[in-house]
Amino acid sequence: MATPAGSAVLLRDLTFEWPNGSVALAGVNGSFSTGRTGLIGRNGAGKSTLLRLVAGELRPTSGHIETTGEVGYLPQTITLRPDTTVAELLGIQPIRDAIRAVESGEVDQQHFDMIGDEWDIESRADETLHRIGFSAADLDRRVAEVSGGEAMLVAVSGLHLRRTPITLLDEPTNNLDRPTRAKLADLIDQWPGTLVVVSHDLELLEHMDTTTELYDGRLASFGGPYSAWKQHHEQEQAAAVQAARTARQALKVEKKQRIEAETKLARRERTSRKAQKDGGIPKIVAGNLARRAQESAGSLRANHEDKVHAAQAALDDADARVRDDDHINLVLPCPDVPRGRRLAVLEDDEQTIVIQGPERVALIGPNGAGKTTLIEQILRRVEPVSGRPRGRLFTELVGFLPQRLDGLDDDANAIRNVQAVAPQVAGRVVRYQLARLLLRGDVVDRPVGTLSGGERFRVALARLLLADPPSQLLILDEPTNNLDITSVEQLAEALDSYRGALLIVSHDFAFLDRIGIETVVELDENGRMRRRRQLTD
Repeated sequence: MATPAGSAVLLRDLTFEWPNGSVALAGVNGSFSTGRTGLIGRNGAGKSTLLRLVAGELRPTSGHIETTGEVGYLPQTITLRPDTTVAELLGIQPIRDAIRAVESGEVDQQHFDMIGDEWDIESRADETLHRIGFSAADLDRRVAEVSGGEAMLVAVSGLHLRRTPITLLDEPTNNLDRPTRAKLADLIDQWPGTLVVVSHDLELLEHMDTTTELYDGRLASFGGPYSAWKQHHEQEQAAAVQAARTARQALKVEKKQRIEAETKLARRERTSRKAQKDGGIPKIVAGNLARRAQESAGSLRANHEDKVHAAQAALDDADARVRDDDHINLVLPCPDVPRGRRLAVLEDDEQTIVIQGPERVALIGPNGAGKTTLIEQILRRVEPVSGRPRGRLFTELVGFLPQRLDGLDDDANAIRNVQAVAPQVAGRVVRYQLARLLLRGDVVDRPVGTLSGGERFRVALARLLLADPPSQLLILDEPTNNLDITSVEQLAEALDSYRGALLIVSHDFAFLDRIGIETVVELDENGRMRRRRQLTD
């Protein structure tokens, strides 16, 4: 069956199980329309798996996927050899080779088949590359000569250049600096055909025509960017909460009326029995009255029972529309950081920036400026490279959350991982605190190596925030990478409860705004340091 008009991808009862039997997607129905679609959803909802299924990298366990044309796909991480060229990353090197062969006099039909209608591939590549700060002169450059963010941007540009009818991008802005993100957004604004982007980048999601959410195994689409979807979703949830409140009150009223009716019936039966016993009415008349009373009582009971069941069904339906999205609510130990206490300094040959008291500092700058290198120099307390920014610590109570979430014991459960940094805290207390971080039930007792990415992140966050003695300074390196929008909000909520100092490396300005950054330190492409008044000058 053909896809409906306006739909580029159609999913019918799509189910996928991993080899170990765990279900990633179950009976998903929905579609992606032409134009630009932002695909959102929690970590573990199955977004990346869904893209891989549409791209043909995975085969459905059951169900069908229908597309209107060829699909191009870029995963979250692109593994490249250092000697890969820009042309190879763009995916046009085979066409270039075929054109060179024909120009040299070869007439093999395979060359013409490879070229097809792409005789102008290099001029189109030059046009596309110019949008991202490159040109056709860079086609033979090695990937080792460009940054990781630039390599990602070139790879995305290659999909744009190839003009596949349908293109799928999975978290394309991870590790991209602000200028590179702006170039990507410009490229997406001019994207031909159908584009589906999985992202937690709120700014990128504002460039989408449609927002589609994968929630509880269902796809639901909304015409508009993320901000419009969020406003609609919040209004919808407010209405659902009010409907549930009204339905709950209606059920309470129906139950009360049923009790009152039963009380009246019982009183009436007692009065009838007393009258019959006292002999006030003939026995045959009393029998007829009793029979009619029983029939009336049965009808009344059935009527009230039907009303209670209807009210309960209405409540169940209303409750089903209310999402149970819990919020983090931690009770953290106080790190006892006086406002004037000096905790660390960042400095270069021209200035010194002091981090003191419960100050919140953002370290920003383009890819390759040396932000992570500076953080590593501070934490390892090693001598800095001459002429580069450097840092010093004045406290031993420092917590660090790296990009890769390493440092967890994958064979131990969440409680043991936290007790490794808080050995004096009882297991029941750790379990209680983990529940406040939305880690509950058997998740807490399973080996950390079996948990999802979002669950592992919360275990790492628990180790950071629940350490005993508590850290006076937390250093976080790109903490929002690979987190869904809900997890980013939960991280911000958790940090709201922290009363020590923060030093955060991030390109995510929306997140930095959310956590109340007070000081902004920028490293430029040459590694020079300057203090900024705000995130955006």
